[in-house]
Amino acid sequence: MAGVDTALGQASMMDRLKSSVSRRASGLLTAQRIRSSGIFLVLVVFVITGAVLSPHFLTTSNLLNVARQMSIVGIAAIGMTFVILTAGIDLSVGSVVGFAAITAAWLLSSGLPWPLAVLLTLVAGGMVGAISGLGIARGGVQPFIMTLAMLVIVRGATMTLSEGQPIPLGDAAPAVAWIGSGNFLGLPVPLWILGFVFAISLFILRSTPFGWHIYAVGGNLEGARRSGLNTGRTLIWVYVISGICAAVSALIIITRLTAGEPSQGTGLELDAIAVVVIGGTSLFGGIGGVGATIIGAAILAVIANLLNLLGVSPFSQQIVKGLIILGAVLLERRALKLARPRSGADRPSPGNGEQA
Repeated sequence: MAGVDTALGQASMMDRLKSSVSRRASGLLTAQRIRSSGIFLVLVVFVITGAVLSPHFLTTSNLLNVARQMSIVGIAAIGMTFVILTAGIDLSVGSVVGFAAITAAWLLSSGLPWPLAVLLTLVAGGMVGAISGLGIARGGVQPFIMTLAMLVIVRGATMTLSEGQPIPLGDAAPAVAWIGSGNFLGLPVPLWILGFVFAISLFILRSTPFGWHIYAVGGNLEGARRSGLNTGRTLIWVYVISGICAAVSALIIITRLTAGEPSQGTGLELDAIAVVVIGGTSLFGGIGGVGATIIGAAILAVIANLLNLLGVSPFSQQIVKGLIILGAVLLERRALKLARPRSGADRPSPGNGEQA
């Protein structure tokens, strides 16, 4: 009877948590939907501005280049979205890209069949993510500190393994060049890969219990734990997903450049965070989705491309990125203030606040 009572108690707590999630998130829906529409309009404005300011912006070759750059950052940002939805952060993404790049280049140059090399590279990225997840979920280390430590450790390990030197793909380059440089049905292969990763991620977040667990953990960690969810396992897996996505980005980079460099991916974690924030996923967790992340990736890629076409220095471009991040965060805080009187919540909640 004790076991039955415990099970009934957990079921009751789960029902209360779901009810609380729905009630608290309902007040945020309108603000989130308005912001999603606003983000898309911002993208349209930037595209029109680019067409007006530069005659080269809307050329086919330039748009294909924008799509390739967007794909690299977008895939990494999708993984970052999973992490930020749990109110975490992954500062090791750029280092994982470098580590995966060197791993893949070494495997391919050693003569390993490319499908197996690709699979092992994804496993390597996932393992780094698993270490971060274990430190956070089991060791109780704050995500910022844990992933900052992994940023340094993984970058150091990459430099050590490669001796600080690039590793050419060698004879394997022609066999895998299509991943980073090829086209399929008139579109860059990296864009198709981004679409595939997006479709899987959207399915996970919207149609699986694991997806709901992510929103529950991000919206109310203690409530999710008390309701019987395995919050530790959820946290570990979101960092594994982030590591795998970073490895996919690394594969696109090295097959495009035909070499793996230990410095590849430097600063990519900041671009990924910027894309997620621009897309409207809350840094407090529980609110957001991968759909708006894709739009955020497009906005960042268009802005970077336009600034390059206008001859703006890379140093000044960093200022622009910083201002965009700041503006996005301020908009998020404003949206939450507008929604809070109706929701009565002190912070964002999971579930119904997901964007498409």
